[in-house]
Amino acid sequence: MIELLGWVPLFPLLGFLILVLAGARLSKPQIAWVGVGSVAVSALLVAWLGAEFLNGTLQPYSMVLGTWIAVGDLSVPFGFYLDALSVTMLFVVTGIGFLIHLYAAGFMKDDPGYARFFAYMNLFVAAMLVLVLADNLVLLYLGWEGVGLGSYLLIGFWYEDPNNGYAARKAFVMTRIGDMALLLGMILLFMHLHTFDIQTLMLRAASQWAPGATLPVAAAALLLGGALGKSAQLPLHTWLPDAMAGPTPVSALIHAATMVTAGVYLIARTHALFAMAPPVLDAVAVIGVLTLLMAGCSALAQTDIKRILAYSTISQIGYMFLALGVGAWSSAIFHLMTHAFFKALLFLAAGAVIFCFHHEHNIFRMGGLRRDMPLAFVSFLIGSAALSGLPFTAGYYSKHEILVAVYSVSPGLWMDACLGAIITGIYSFRLVFVVFFGVQPQGVEQRPCWRMSITLALLCLLALVGGMLHIPLDSVFSERFNTEQGFSLVSVFTLAAPFMGLLIAMLFYLHGGFSVEDLIGSGPINQIRMFWFNGWGMDALYDRVVVRPFKAIARVNKNDAVDSVYAAIALLSRGGYALISSTQNGCIRWYATSMALGIVVIIAIGWLS
Repeated sequence: MIELLGWVPLFPLLGFLILVLAGARLSKPQIAWVGVGSVAVSALLVAWLGAEFLNGTLQPYSMVLGTWIAVGDLSVPFGFYLDALSVTMLFVVTGIGFLIHLYAAGFMKDDPGYARFFAYMNLFVAAMLVLVLADNLVLLYLGWEGVGLGSYLLIGFWYEDPNNGYAARKAFVMTRIGDMALLLGMILLFMHLHTFDIQTLMLRAASQWAPGATLPVAAAALLLGGALGKSAQLPLHTWLPDAMAGPTPVSALIHAATMVTAGVYLIARTHALFAMAPPVLDAVAVIGVLTLLMAGCSALAQTDIKRILAYSTISQIGYMFLALGVGAWSSAIFHLMTHAFFKALLFLAAGAVIFCFHHEHNIFRMGGLRRDMPLAFVSFLIGSAALSGLPFTAGYYSKHEILVAVYSVSPGLWMDACLGAIITGIYSFRLVFVVFFGVQPQGVEQRPCWRMSITLALLCLLALVGGMLHIPLDSVFSERFNTEQGFSLVSVFTLAAPFMGLLIAMLFYLHGGFSVEDLIGSGPINQIRMFWFNGWGMDALYDRVVVRPFKAIARVNKNDAVDSVYAAIALLSRGGYALISSTQNGCIRWYATSMALGIVVIIAIGWLS
């Protein structure tokens, strides 16, 4: 059965090809069957393969489908590699991806680009599956770039609005910066270790390089650059909030199951290299904690329901980077999995609210929706509890593991992470209390269809019990420490942090014990809020430092100086031709004189030399 591994990415790819070539001739139900069904078949196949793999000895399995590149001694195969890490990622990508596709079949039913939408979604999933299954860096890079292309197409899906096109271009350009760093890292590794095979690379790096040496530090730093772009971490994070321009199922797919988890997966897959580069590993942890705090504060100031969740994703990926940076590899991947459950739930529940409530995005124009939208209310309640890390939810188990692991390495980073947990509790339940409590300003326009309702119900279940689906990763990682600790004050405070956030949110947004308006009414507090609202001014900084100078250079160089060089060469060629052709006048005496002079010159040169 495990020999069918190659079919896992093939089914979504076939769905993409069918929809591209014949989508215009298919009815919407047929399009849904192809788009949703292709991912469903892959999900069933992964469930079968995963059960067989987990019931066995958890031994890695390699499969070579053929040779892709063969030049001299270089051979790059179409090869897939299955171990506990890739099994976990397959469950997330195909399982959550299928539920998002099912939801999208109802959410997008009235859109004229129905076939195009599912074609892009299938391509996106196929690329992510290639990325996580690749046994070599070149094939991984193919999936990496495919995910980037899919995100560009999906974020700008409603391209009639220029703002959506801008958001798609922004995501494409910013992730390309990281992609170039990843490409340079791949080249550096190949130049010194002479292979692209990931497992061989890790073994050769451990045997040929000394920990902390220049080469492993440089290679790990370049790979980290690629991870920062795809996973939207400082300083390459500003594209993700704008990516909300795409349809809500796209937001859920990007944030929960595919693109933003690619950077986390890359670091985890090459963890042996990062372990040999302690300065880079420290940078991963510091970047993670800074990102989770900055993004959490920005989420506190947002009013758009999807942008709140977008900043929440950046913050939660920061927790994963923090775990990777302290060597808690399994905890990072565990949180990646549980995050997929509750973040997909929150985005799709937000989509249901937007879909049914007059396509409104501003949470302060909503209110009292728990009566008219009970399923969305329950979904948000469970999703926000899991996001905050409250007990008996999937998020509690993974986030608690991370926080305890971080404390054993750096109490300072642990304090920062606990502060982030408090902030998470505040903005999560701020969203719940503002949208679903209080006075409802207007009635609900329509109800979610059965596809959307089933998806939300299943994700609610996963967000509650998903913490029990802990795939053993001992065969992949050797942890620095054991994260299982008994009762301690550290565990108590780690547990109390999200409750503190919940209590603060209740006092400000539910009971009205404190007034937000009074708090932000003062000048300095309101300026801080606006600073957070604008993403800490990062977009403005990039606009001044990068965008405006580039546009100025483009205006000065509007005629393209490089083309001027080629134009000058062409002009000289035409002038030379005109000069030489003028000597061809048909006069025999001129030809004879020229020949005589030429002979004299040649004799003179020979005599002088």
